[in-house]
Amino acid sequence: MANACSLNRVIDTVYTDEEAELHAKEAGVDPRPKETKAEIDERGAFIRQPNAFIKPFGDGLDDNHAEAHRYAIYWAHGCHWSNRPVIVRDILGLQDVIGDVATTASGVANIYGHGFADQPGHKDPICGAYFLSQFYKNADPDFTGRATTPTFVDIREKKAVNNDYHRLTNYIEVQFRKFQPVDAPDLYPVKYRREIDEFNDWLFPTVNNGHYRMAFCQSWEAYDEAYNDFFDSVEKLDERLKTNRFLFGDYITDSDIRLYVTLVRWETSYYHNVGPMKKRITEYENLWGYVKELFSLPVFRKYTFFEFPKNDAKGIFASYPKRIAAQVPYDTLWKTDGGRKALSADPEHVFKKHPEGESVEDYQSVISTTKWNSKEWADRNPMDRVLSADASVNPIASKLRD
Repeated sequence: MANACSLNRVIDTVYTDEEAELHAKEAGVDPRPKETKAEIDERGAFIRQPNAFIKPFGDGLDDNHAEAHRYAIYWAHGCHWSNRPVIVRDILGLQDVIGDVATTASGVANIYGHGFADQPGHKDPICGAYFLSQFYKNADPDFTGRATTPTFVDIREKKAVNNDYHRLTNYIEVQFRKFQPVDAPDLYPVKYRREIDEFNDWLFPTVNNGHYRMAFCQSWEAYDEAYNDFFDSVEKLDERLKTNRFLFGDYITDSDIRLYVTLVRWETSYYHNVGPMKKRITEYENLWGYVKELFSLPVFRKYTFFEFPKNDAKGIFASYPKRIAAQVPYDTLWKTDGGRKALSADPEHVFKKHPEGESVEDYQSVISTTKWNSKEWADRNPMDRVLSADASVNPIASKLRD
């Protein structure tokens, strides 16, 4: 199935709010709920909504089943959650198995959430929807939350089947293994899934969601908590990468993809929304070298988008994004010197091979659940998390190369 996204899309006509309103009436969709109203607790902290469609991919009767040409990933350029599954899909050689569609804002004010401004008639090119939320309503007519990217859409049934960004990449890695080339990399080694899952569940509230906790919170207490949480965690990761080429050693794992997309967005865009920065990513020696090395890989570069918030302020106080950001020579500044190779026992390779003799069946396992999908508000408190090992330490050390 041909990929339906356009990475070099040019939106040369304005998608007006009036047009979006007409499309919404035709499609029968409601305005997108606002995070700053619907997802704020009594302390003013942002507590992200749980994912609505978390039925796993697996072999059970009630599971979603991995099939070729059955699904498409709906994602957005500026959404780091949704950059993750398309990177994983491409690394694993599944471009002709799982399709994709890149969404845009719907109208200038984006009142109805993810739409398709760059497509003829503002309709998605695979299923003909005006809005991502239509797939949610098709799956659950009573759904009232935010339609989010990434979303795995069943393109036959035209409905959302999974938007669980906590585990979606793991489903692609494991349940779609049978469709991967024989020599596809191993991003989620069977022996170390517990350690990877635990780390990922720590990375989510501290770093991946750290920006949003700062950007959407409504109190100084919540802002200060999120600010310290983010930068304390980044310091630990910088220390970890002092002696590890990648988060778990010599090879890229699922966790590296999750960290990379957040650091890139933070350095180029997110900081505009959060106020004073303690340090830029470029000021962390190990993290900065790490980001540059990943950026040098074509699949990471392909899904790295230097897009900046528009600011129409006139006069001498026009913002940095308006005046300077588009002129920054990122390809030059982000070029790696290759120095991090010295940290690896296998310096010429960044991806781990599957163990010799490992079958598709050997690679299968039930993907773990996560507390971050709990429907209980208190369970999703970002300060309530556990990591058995200090985040500054790689708990499997050199074992990944085995």
